[in-house]
Amino acid sequence: MSLLALQRGFHRHLVDAPGAIGDWTDAAAPGLEVYHNAYRVQLTECLAAHYPQTHAWLGGPAFLAAMQDHIAVTPPAGWTLGAYGEGFDRTLARRYRDDPEVAELAALEWMLGRCFEAADVTPLSPAEIARIDWDAAALALVPDLATLPVRSNAGAIWSALAAGEAPPAATLLPEPAMLIVWRQGFTPCFRTIEMIEYGAITLASAGVGFAEICAMLVTARGEADGVALAGRLLGGWFADGLVHHILTKEF
Repeated sequence: MSLLALQRGFHRHLVDAPGAIGDWTDAAAPGLEVYHNAYRVQLTECLAAHYPQTHAWLGGPAFLAAMQDHIAVTPPAGWTLGAYGEGFDRTLARRYRDDPEVAELAALEWMLGRCFEAADVTPLSPAEIARIDWDAAALALVPDLATLPVRSNAGAIWSALAAGEAPPAATLLPEPAMLIVWRQGFTPCFRTIEMIEYGAITLASAGVGFAEICAMLVTARGEADGVALAGRLLGGWFADGLVHHILTKEF
């Protein structure tokens, strides 16, 4: 047997086909069974640790079946098991095509856990707004800020489950929305935003000046409403600690 064939057989044995290795002696069987069980147990424990609220939402049997499905087709690819949970939401999306809240709940849970991987920064305080020349300013947003498109009330479900409360029934939102995920110090946070705020955040993340963002909002909402919305968004970003520092645009 070639080394490649041995490696492939060993992988099949670990994942879902004990005995697939081929010409092994009976004496090796007990040890191989230990490897088979340990592989699945470790990955199952890893997924369960990353997704406690998804587990609570689905219930034990359904969550176990989803984990087994994921493990069968998704071998570890990172240096540590801490990275293994990535992509579990895609497995859930395939299993629960008519229940989008399941995959969205898992995606939110994964993002909340991973926002600690970004560099630590000190956000600007709301008091610093008055000292900024907004005609020449661009916003540098915190590096852990991430966005998640949603069609369901997955955010409300997660909040209730995390608080130990009865979650609301799953519902579709009146229209697609976005969640933003970030952390304030050691506290992961998220909130739902309208698509127009998502557009403004996307522009800010690309280095577009705040004056140009205001112009976009005025075009979308009209002079008075656009300017008022720009002020509300800016105040909310500072209050949430989303602004890392101010860049000066050169014209």
